[in-house]
Amino acid sequence: MPATSRPEAMHPAIFDAFDAICRQEKAGGRVLEIGAVPTSDTLLALPSLAGASRKIGVNLAPASRGPDFEIIETDANALTPFEDDSFDLVLSNSMLEHDRRFWLTLAEIRRVARPGALIAIGVPGYADMRRLPFPRLRRFVPHLPVVGRSLHRHIGALQAGTSTLGRHDFPGDYYRFSEQAMREVLLADLERPAVRRLLDPPRFLGWARMPGTKTAR
Repeated sequence: MPATSRPEAMHPAIFDAFDAICRQEKAGGRVLEIGAVPTSDTLLALPSLAGASRKIGVNLAPASRGPDFEIIETDANALTPFEDDSFDLVLSNSMLEHDRRFWLTLAEIRRVARPGALIAIGVPGYADMRRLPFPRLRRFVPHLPVVGRSLHRHIGALQAGTSTLGRHDFPGDYYRFSEQAMREVLLADLERPAVRRLLDPPRFLGWARMPGTKTAR
């Protein structure tokens, strides 16, 4: 499903991480958020973007407004209201997993982003379950009577698996992304890519610059 309203409030740690990235990268100018909502936790409301010249969001929900931004109803797979090279910053969080054809949205993000523009994306991911003390557990459980052998096999299966956010249809939930996918797919061909992992189950925040040099407008 292309960009639509988020199923739940953004975690404060995610909001703060996006804010830190935008502040670090001195982001501003014309800003677009894919999947924006008219609430205080939408990315257009980041404190670091208070001085942006224009802030606009897209969503499949009816058009709405925030204190200093507008949200228009359009499909992120085809951002037809916007010309090429329109934005200095494009943001998206927890949307691409609900987008059946997310690669079309990625292509549109690149089309509307100006040379040198910052692109920052957050997605639910999968990664090793690093907080579980597997080695110690596997040494201990074989000595348990009756259940030890079965539990030992179960822990082995868990150790071979990954941690990921549970399914959350809105109305569909199609994808999870690895850190490698963030770097090599979502941020492919962009300059100076960086990725940060937050929370467990993991979320990945990735950001990079469009190739080329931004010119004054």
